[in-house]
Parts: sequence; structure tokens; C-alpha cells
Amino acid sequence: MATRYVYDLSEGAELGRELLGGKGMGLAEMTAIGLPVPAGFTVTTAACREYLRTGGTLPDGLAEEIADAVRRLEQTTGKRFGDPAEPLLVSVRSGAAVSMPGMMDTILNLGLNDDAVEGLARATGNERFAFDAYRRLVQMYGDVVHGIDASRFEEELAALKNNRGASEDVELDADDLRELVSRFRDLYREGDGHDFPQDAREQLERAVRAVFESWNTPRAQVYRRANGIPDDLGTAVNVVQMVFGNKGE
Repeated sequence: MATRYVYDLSEGAELGRELLGGKGMGLAEMTAIGLPVPAGFTVTTAACREYLRTGGTLPDGLAEEIADAVRRLEQTTGKRFGDPAEPLLVSVRSGAAVSMPGMMDTILNLGLNDDAVEGLARATGNERFAFDAYRRLVQMYGDVVHGIDASRFEEELAALKNNRGASEDVELDADDLRELVSRFRDLYREGDGHDFPQDAREQLERAVRAVFESWNTPRAQVYRRANGIPDDLGTAVNVVQMVFGNKGE
């Protein structure tokens, strides 16, 4: 029987943290007792271990399992991944069996692209919020997936604020953030050699790979040595619907 690598948050709480990771198990347990947890799914630590064992090849069947989980998530939320009208957006987070706070990578607002950001602005009635979400995605994705120095994005943000006479990010309006997205996409193109990906499913696959690979970043390895955590545990990946606290006042 083929190994199963993906579990919805509505199932699998009994599988334990060794397979689901601490975060995935906690989300599954809270879902099981009826707490209002956003919908999502967990890619297991077993998938990460197999990915690392083969030198960066996704395990057989994993891509199909993730595609099926995305379809179930779309049905649950009533939104579609990459939809230009009202897109489903997700966070992609690590989740090791033993907590390693801040050591591995996270990407937020995944699923936005040039069309979906306009749909999000219309659906929420808040253009500023939508473009703020998009510029954060481009920066986090560029940093985590392609290793583009995050300070380059911060320098662009600081330059724009200085030009506008703004001391805080919140002082930038929707037009400012639209311009910032354009600048960030230029930085992404310079750093990666390609345009920021517009296909939400491509974004997700690359993000999952990046979280797997963050298990072996130097900071994560140093943390494990300092805390006596074995190197062969791997990390789970949690893909969860975004919930925003900054859509309105």
C-alpha cells in the first residue's frame, strides 16, 4: 500500500506529533474538539524525510495528494485557489515534532497574483489591504524560496516611506503599496531571473519544497545541536486558510 503523506486538519489527530509535527497535531486536536480552527491540511514529516533522503525529489504521489487536499480545501471554504474574483489564500508553515521557534520558514498570503490581488481588493472593499498582502507575499516568497536578501525589500520600503514623508508603514496608502508591489516584483526578477510566479499551485509546490529545505538551514542545524534535537526527524508543512486581522479598522 502506498504511503500517505497528506492529512486534512479534520482528521488524523491521533497520528501524533512525530508524523504531523507539533503544530499540525495541535491544529488537528483543536479541530477535533470543535474549536473554530481555519481549514487546512498537513504534509507529514515522513514526506520531508523522503524528500531530503532523495536529494530534493518529491515523494511519489505527494503532488497528487496535495492537489486533492487543495480541492477539498476549496470545497470547504467556498473559494478557489488563484481565483481572480475572490481567491483562497493560505499560509505555509513548518511544524517539527519538537518545537524550534523561529528556526524554519513561513510564507503568508500564498495564492495571490496580479489578477487575484485585484479580486481581493474588490471582495474586501479594501484596496490598501490587498496590496499590502501582496507585497508581503512577494517579499517572503522571494526570501524563503529563492534566497533573495530580505533587506533589499526593506530598503525599497524605507525609500518609499522616505519619499512620501511617512514614518510608519500604515501611513502608506493603496497607491503607494501598489507601487511598492511593482518595485518588489522588479527586485524578485533581478534576484531570481524570472518573474514572480502567477500560478498559485506552482507557488504552493515551491513553498512546500522550501519549508522542507529549511530543516537543514545552518540556523536550524545549530539550534538542534544546542538543544539536543535529532537531525533525522524532519518537519511537517501546514497549509492553512489565511485569516486576516487587518482587513478593516
